[in-house]
Amino acid sequence: MSISDYSRVTPPIERLANTCLENNLIKPEDYSKYQVKRGLRDVNGEGVRAGLTEISEIRSFEVVNGEKVPIEGELYYRGYSIDDIVHGFLERGDFGFEETAFLLMFGKLPTETELAEFYEQLAFRRSLPSNFVRDVILKAPSSDMMNTLSRSVLTMASYDERPDDISLPNVARQCMNLIAIFPLMAVYGYQGYTYKSGKSLFIHAPRKDLSTAENILHLLRADSQYTPLEALILDLCLVLHAEHGGGNNSTFTTHVVTSSGTDTYSCMAAALSSLKGPRHGGANNKVVQMFDDMEQSLSDWTDEDAIVDYLRRLLNRQCFDKRGLIYGMGHAVYSISDPRARILKKFVEMLCEEKGLEKEYALYSTVERLAPQVIAEERKIYKGVSANVDFYSGFVYRMLGLPLELYTPMFAVARVAGWSAHRMEEIVNMGKIIRPSYVSVQPHRDYIPKENR
Repeated sequence: MSISDYSRVTPPIERLANTCLENNLIKPEDYSKYQVKRGLRDVNGEGVRAGLTEISEIRSFEVVNGEKVPIEGELYYRGYSIDDIVHGFLERGDFGFEETAFLLMFGKLPTETELAEFYEQLAFRRSLPSNFVRDVILKAPSSDMMNTLSRSVLTMASYDERPDDISLPNVARQCMNLIAIFPLMAVYGYQGYTYKSGKSLFIHAPRKDLSTAENILHLLRADSQYTPLEALILDLCLVLHAEHGGGNNSTFTTHVVTSSGTDTYSCMAAALSSLKGPRHGGANNKVVQMFDDMEQSLSDWTDEDAIVDYLRRLLNRQCFDKRGLIYGMGHAVYSISDPRARILKKFVEMLCEEKGLEKEYALYSTVERLAPQVIAEERKIYKGVSANVDFYSGFVYRMLGLPLELYTPMFAVARVAGWSAHRMEEIVNMGKIIRPSYVSVQPHRDYIPKENR
């Protein structure tokens, strides 16, 4: 069978899909009738409490006189404010991702000795098995880097002598291995894809003396050159994406899959599959593409009336992808501000100055200021809408020269630290398998013999 034949949706399959549609539609009112919280969210859109965690916390409101009052968003890793964590390593002139990964996984800020040992362990583990790049990554390159990353993670189980051992020391080893090699698998996967597309292939070996962020830039660029500010801001992106509250889709997936007793590689592949979805990890791609379209549509990037008109057309499905969304604006939890976007914005401005992209930064800032007003008017939403971290992270990746195909994999490179922490937490506290209940709304029917159907 040829690839085109394999990929073709034939008329019989089309008919079966229509049959599936007809027989699977559930009435929206049934969710209220049976008191089922759709998507594990209540009527106010807040997540149903499905577990306890000590790893991270999101705060977006305070209760005053029995009422919820929105506040500037706050994010805590192991009880420490993300603002304090970032300030701490930047003040020392250090990179922060490794310290953050240690904190998330082991629940405490590392001493100098512990952090140095952690660096050494990651450096030691920052290599792939012999011929892995040739036999796995380059063998069947895909245009989807997340699928490539998932396949690589699952294949790593074949190189592990103890893949199914879920004792805590072994899982910690496996998680540290994956934190170390995720950047390699992502970047090499992209390079294999571009080679298949006719571009030159270069594969740099990782360097043990570089941080995770520095190694990514070293691996990605043909000349391996980068500025200190580029490495600093990429490291900051990794820190801000490393974890987020525990209730997001991929982290919940990590808990669910871990509770079944499965291996670390299967667990991380499941989390990757969740993160790949455009509703979860793919938003920064859309932000960059939206701004590309906006910049082409506007003759004057400083004309606020024209910007407002474009934003209205976005919401009314009249331009860009016609989905009715202003990408990068709004968040399921934060309303007044996303602390990650607040922190990142300061450094985006610095990088724009280094790259000579002040006009682009001004446009982003203008859209960030005007979009909440337009959304409030068009959608009648008054609870507050602000820029989320994806609003600026895609812009950062564009300035760093990362290809669009690697935006979501970079999210995964960071978030594997949080997934590892949650997997280890679930193993420590493992009880029953996580198994939610579903209510059947299908009426019982009498079986019909084949000749009478």
